[in-house]
Amino acid sequence: MNRLESLLGLDLPIVLGPFGGLSSVELAAAVSEGGGLGSFGLYGYTPARIHETIERLHAATTRPFAVNLWLPRGDEVTPAEVDVRPYLDAARPLFEAAGVPVPVPPAEFLPPIAPQLDAVFDARPAALSVVFGVPDADLIGRARERGIAVVGTATSVAEALALEAAGVDAVVATGAEAGGHRVSFLDDPADSLVGTFALVPQVVDAVAVPVIAAGGIADRRGVAAAFALGADGVQVGTAFLRTRQSAATAAHRTALTGAADTSTRLTRALSGRLARGIPNHAMRSIETSGMIAPFPAQNWLTGVFRQAAAVSGDGELLSLWAGQAAGISRLDDAAALLAELAAGVPGR
Repeated sequence: MNRLESLLGLDLPIVLGPFGGLSSVELAAAVSEGGGLGSFGLYGYTPARIHETIERLHAATTRPFAVNLWLPRGDEVTPAEVDVRPYLDAARPLFEAAGVPVPVPPAEFLPPIAPQLDAVFDARPAALSVVFGVPDADLIGRARERGIAVVGTATSVAEALALEAAGVDAVVATGAEAGGHRVSFLDDPADSLVGTFALVPQVVDAVAVPVIAAGGIADRRGVAAAFALGADGVQVGTAFLRTRQSAATAAHRTALTGAADTSTRLTRALSGRLARGIPNHAMRSIETSGMIAPFPAQNWLTGVFRQAAAVSGDGELLSLWAGQAAGISRLDDAAALLAELAAGVPGR
């Protein structure tokens, strides 16, 4: 049993990447039941929804699982601080294509973090993973009192050191190959695009807590490579997103199936923050217009037509988040993928 397995009570040092908006109880439970650490992304959830989701996870598996929250970076705008009308007008063709009216700004773009944390601590998952920042002493202390492990996420050695100094129990070292948002918090994400093979061994050398490698890992070869670099575990996102147990739409899975090594790129178009995904009409249209609202206004704005597109099955209007190893992701069953990844763990 390695350090990550001991810390979290796992049979396999394999972590499901948390997906904001694409997580499913079925997938998280399947990974946990298989001996890994299932994860569920709670971005934008109200406290009541957080509590209900964690209760569903407890009902679905008796094994350890993690939930994920986005910490405030301090650059988030409120509806009172940004005039979204020009951005809504620029995106009007996308709303029309999705068959929805141009929306009215909400009272808030995101729920505050404090009541979200209260709900997590009350529901007691085995682990809380955080992105976009360093957890404060209150968060760490409350988690310790409840036996909840705290996992931070770093895109650089400096971020990993900051997380360790704050008292996290483990660090995810996420390379530039990873799909979805670049979760940098000390520097601009565009200046923190260190690849997994360069980042992981440097983080391993810099910190004493367990290190979880993420980015570009989709099969047993990537797992074996991560352990060769000194990692205590791996976090896999895109490959699990490809499975039928995830909440990804059929159109999203089709895009992942057809992805090549050069099929993804980094963009701020869909959320206002830098993220890696497969280009489609929505991404190109917004990039061409140049009208990208600050986060989280842009994420709310595009979320309106993305939600409608998810229902209609229109992949051209979705956020097709994907990592650079999407083309390696060939399995559509979570248990089969977990077995494939486990084959790369040393001694298994």
